[in-house]
Order: sequence, then structure tokens, then C-alpha cells
Amino acid sequence: VQLVESGGGSVQAGGSLRVSCLVSGLTYTMSEYRFGWFRQAPGKEREGVAQISPAGGSKYYGPSVKDRFTIALDNKQNILTLQMWNLKPDDTAIYFCASAPTSVWPPFDQKRFLYWGQGTQVTVS
Repeated sequence: VQLVESGGGSVQAGGSLRVSCLVSGLTYTMSEYRFGWFRQAPGKEREGVAQISPAGGSKYYGPSVKDRFTIALDNKQNILTLQMWNLKPDDTAIYFCASAPTSVWPPFDQKRFLYWGQGTQVTVS
């Protein structure tokens, strides 16, 4: 399984950015996996940002990004996206996409996510 992020960059506070994750090599269809976005800022632990369960359509967001970020999954193109609006300097971090072959509860349980991308840098100034 490979996950490759793209779309990171630098943006001013209040701006928007979309990061994408191309997924390949899955054993099963995408609808049988859970996908998530995580981020890690310098000196901080990696935290969950958004999670989606395609089969059930459930979406979860971290409290600091709720109402500003949207996670989406294109099953046909195998692309996971994270649309970010009203970005703040505190959103500066490396953003990782991840995939879990089993259910993930509570949301953002990183032990359940077995496959990870290499990360893409998002800088908000």
C-alpha cells in the first residue's frame, strides 16, 4: 500500500489550501478502509485532523479544525483530500494521510492506521 501526499505549501493566515493523497496498492476496495489526515507541528505530538469511513460515510474532525476543514474521498480516482479554509498559523505542520484496514474507534487511534504517507508541509504565516 502506498500513500503519496501532495498540495502542501505556504499560505497567509485566512487563506485556503487543499492537500491530496493518492492511494494505491490496496488489497481491498477503498470502501473497506478508513482514511485519516494527521499533522505534526515542530515539538508537538502527531494529532488527528480528520477521518472518514467511506462505507458508512462517517466523518470526524479534530476540535481545532472543525468547521474549517473538510475531508473527502474520490473512490474512482483513489484520492483522499483535505480542504482547508481560514487557515491559522497554528495549522502549520507536516500533514500525513493514513489508511486503516479495520474499524477505528475512537477516531484518530493511530495504532489502527497501518499505512502512512511521507507527509507534506503546510506553512501558514
